[in-house]
Amino acid sequence: MERFFGGSPAMVVVKLIIYSIVVGVILATLNLDALAIFDSLKRLAVRVYDMGFDAIEWILQYFLLGAVIVFPIWLIARLLKSSGRPKSDRPEER
Repeated sequence: MERFFGGSPAMVVVKLIIYSIVVGVILATLNLDALAIFDSLKRLAVRVYDMGFDAIEWILQYFLLGAVIVFPIWLIARLLKSSGRPKSDRPEER
């Protein structure tokens, strides 16, 4: 259970409560409230839904633009990592 939470569950809950209070104070200082944030998220979801296939095309365009750079770099890094160590240094596969 501690591995999942990243520490003692009780301490994680206490930290989350403290962080929530601090963020709540900051948001209240900025005159934001939870209902306004949820309303904004709802309006965003409706706009994306209303855009329909335009949204999918927009996301796909940015994905492809980024993928042209990200995937080759990832592939080169993986190839260099796998060929850089002798087989005797690699951990046993299970």
